Amino acid sequence: MDDIKVAILHYWLVSMRGGERVLESLLRLFPNADIYTHVYDPERVSDLIRERNVKTTFIQKLPGAKKHYQKYLPLMPMALEALDLREYDLVISSESGPAKGVITGLDALHVCYCHSPMRYLWDHYHNYRDSAGFLSRSLMRPLFHYLRIWDFASSVRVDKYVANSNFIRRRIARVWGQEASVVHPPVATHLFSQSNHVSDRYLWVGQFTAYKKAELVIEAFNRLGLPITMVGTGELEGRLKEMANPNIEFVPRLCLDDLRTAYAQCRALIFPTEEDFGIVPVEANASGRPVIAYGSGGATETIVDEQTGLFFKEQTVESLIDAINRFEDWLPDFCPSAAMTNAERFSTEEFERSFMEEVKSAQLRFYEA
Repeated sequence: MDDIKVAILHYWLVSMRGGERVLESLLRLFPNADIYTHVYDPERVSDLIRERNVKTTFIQKLPGAKKHYQKYLPLMPMALEALDLREYDLVISSESGPAKGVITGLDALHVCYCHSPMRYLWDHYHNYRDSAGFLSRSLMRPLFHYLRIWDFASSVRVDKYVANSNFIRRRIARVWGQEASVVHPPVATHLFSQSNHVSDRYLWVGQFTAYKKAELVIEAFNRLGLPITMVGTGELEGRLKEMANPNIEFVPRLCLDDLRTAYAQCRALIFPTEEDFGIVPVEANASGRPVIAYGSGGATETIVDEQTGLFFKEQTVESLIDAINRFEDWLPDFCPSAAMTNAERFSTEEFERSFMEEVKSAQLRFYEA
């Protein structure tokens, strides 16, 4: 595909998280691609991204955009549609925030890799609204109504959808009425390995925000008295620390080497949230450790119940405690090598191979039509 011009749309580039790791894989597949994004902070992304030609929408020039980009969400549809992409043969949008709504040339193939339709517009809308202040709530109703209309209307501009999980494939069908294939996102499984030493400490990794359910974990471990390390920061950090008993250790962040050690030596990873995919459980399995996960969302596609971990059915303290008690009985049957083999299904190499197959298949159908 060296003879075609490729543009990759990514919602914003202000950190390195799962979506940006997908972007890195796309850049390896299409080394001559140009990147378009709403907001770009070169100091907060990888060398691979910095080395590429990154172009921004007019959002970049607005006051405080690098920190407060989400406040400009109502302007992003207009910003996307102002981009001139007529010179490109292939457009790949990385969708979680607004990215897919660009206007391409009639002869260009548009493939959207969807992490999720915008959560704050659809299934998480009421959570965001309820946590907002009075003025923000008043503005959200008309603005988000307009954004939903645009989001749905722009969904037909995409020729091929690829979802990051079956959970998101179903969400795409419900929200946009579009079919999608599934390619799970890349996880750098080669960075993780098994340890000869396993401690008695459980592990939780995430952000201290409401939907991550850290409070649920703290309440459960307060009752059980078992040791657990909570790795993360966020707006709920102060309140959660006040709740926690001495058996609960808080660590704001870990470098990669320390995170690898934490995964490999934990008794089990606790994963109580409903995620679109969820990279953290795969990293734990790649380290040869089991996962106790809420049995919904992406975890049901990455964890094999009673083989690489255990599920609990309800996001309640009682249900989590029951799962931990069951886990203690089941742990002697756990096989670390089975967990590590399971994790390889989500390797970077597997993502890049599968995604390229989807693009080639879409090209054949597009140009034969």
